[in-house]
Amino acid sequence: MEQKCKIGGNNRRNQNLVNEDRISELPEVLLLQILSSLATKNVIATSVLSKRWRSLWKMVPRLKFDSEDHHTFSGNVYRSLISHKSPFLESLHLTISDESDASDIGIWIGIAFARHVRRLVLDIDLEVTFPSLLCSWNDILEILKLKDCILVDFPTRVCFLSLRKLHLYYMQFRDEASVCNLFSGCPVLEDLVVNRTTNLDVETFTIAVPSLQMLTIYDDQAVEGQGGYVINTPSLKYLNIDGSGFAGLEFLLIENAPELVEAKIKDVSDLVNENILESITSAKRLCLHISPLKLLSLELELMSRNEKEWWSLLLHMLDASPK
Repeated sequence: MEQKCKIGGNNRRNQNLVNEDRISELPEVLLLQILSSLATKNVIATSVLSKRWRSLWKMVPRLKFDSEDHHTFSGNVYRSLISHKSPFLESLHLTISDESDASDIGIWIGIAFARHVRRLVLDIDLEVTFPSLLCSWNDILEILKLKDCILVDFPTRVCFLSLRKLHLYYMQFRDEASVCNLFSGCPVLEDLVVNRTTNLDVETFTIAVPSLQMLTIYDDQAVEGQGGYVINTPSLKYLNIDGSGFAGLEFLLIENAPELVEAKIKDVSDLVNENILESITSAKRLCLHISPLKLLSLELELMSRNEKEWWSLLLHMLDASPK
């Protein structure tokens, strides 16, 4: 009888251990880190778990929403942004594919800027215009990623004083002035990614950023014979140029890149000229993918002590130059 009671007592203790809410006993910093890895709609749902969880979701520093869950999407975005209590909003990621949700994008971005968002990602499969009025002054935003059918129309220069990383995927610009007003308003920009599928919006795409250190350009569907790129980046260290669209461009001018350390250039055979080759001479690591060139004459004078390192490049160029 005594043994049965002992066994029964052990079972009750084991059941209590199973029912014990150990997660709620974790430090708040760790709980917020766990919640930050979840979709925000699931984070909001944790508010019903217990008294401690009732307000914890308001402190989560990273928010991510997807409009696929259309019925609660807009309400969740408003609720999370307005109720947010953390001193900084580390990240806001919005994926929007429903037209009925697109009308509130400007309001959401405005609230996020007021909450001191540091990383903003917009993936919008709709034709919307980025709210330029919100870009006149911002000294908090560090990372901005814009993707798909977003139109950038900046009639005046923006002011992103802390922006270090800017990624632009499949964007459209109103005109060349919008490109200039965007880049010139980012005085500490270090990392720029430009992925374009057309150059009908801007024929001469000028990248003039004195602070830029990393530049990646993908051009997939340029219209043959129209426009090109002008690159003026005196602090550039890493350059990556790729895309079948370069074959149809008129020019690729690299005006100023004396600090270049590594360059990867692919599918630009029709644009390989003395300007490009001269601009990459400072690179310590060089990767060239060159199709057959139209080269008829070549004069090469090496003035550095690293002449031997250029022989492999020279032989590769000669092999690609049947004429």
